[in-house]
Amino acid sequence: NPSREVSMTRTENALWRQIAETITRDIEERLGPGDKLPTEAELAARFGVNRHTVRRALASLTELGMIHTRRGAGAFVTARPTEYPLSRRMRFHRAVSATGRVPGRRILGTLTAPASDTEAKALQIGVGASVLRVEGLTLSDGVTIGHFRSSFPGDRLPGMSDALAKGLGITDALAACGIDDYLRAWTHLSARSSDSILAGHLSLRPGDPVMRAEALNTTPEGTPVEYAEGHFAGERVTLTVTPD
Repeated sequence: NPSREVSMTRTENALWRQIAETITRDIEERLGPGDKLPTEAELAARFGVNRHTVRRALASLTELGMIHTRRGAGAFVTARPTEYPLSRRMRFHRAVSATGRVPGRRILGTLTAPASDTEAKALQIGVGASVLRVEGLTLSDGVTIGHFRSSFPGDRLPGMSDALAKGLGITDALAACGIDDYLRAWTHLSARSSDSILAGHLSLRPGDPVMRAEALNTTPEGTPVEYAEGHFAGERVTLTVTPD
């Protein structure tokens, strides 16, 4: 019956909109940035609807930027973007801590390999020379805000792999290798669409825009120690260029 189908469609539209409005009131009245929403099953039970209707309501709130989802973790109230200053003395943990957030970094893997043309040029080493590649995620208040790949000259920093294996951060690992200070020589910023792998790391949809930061860190004397490429979820990070 066509008229019945139209009626059901209108009812479903009204239901998911009502659910979205109710969750919006919850966010405004009792939930804070970063708080986790109930699961789809819990919301479906609360409102007496199927999970498909709940998903439509959550999708509408995601499009409005009120919530974001993290793969395997659920839906969360969107927090204000993390302030990430780009300065000559880039120190991720110190910069994020200064904004009142809790910084975090999770290493996904390390690999010693011959340097590519791009790595060799940036680090001023021979093509095929040994580099240590480190891949990981940057976090703020437990939320993943970025994905990074860093390359370190193997012959110049022979103890870097062991230092990272002990759980040291990049700054402390460089210090363990005798690099007590380092400076950002340059940063190139651009935008791109996320592929499936990057979208998975950042809990985005494939094709969503991300900010790309390519950078080189050197000793104060100008010797390259780290070539890095990072991608940030745009709605979770504000990159600010600041003088030291």
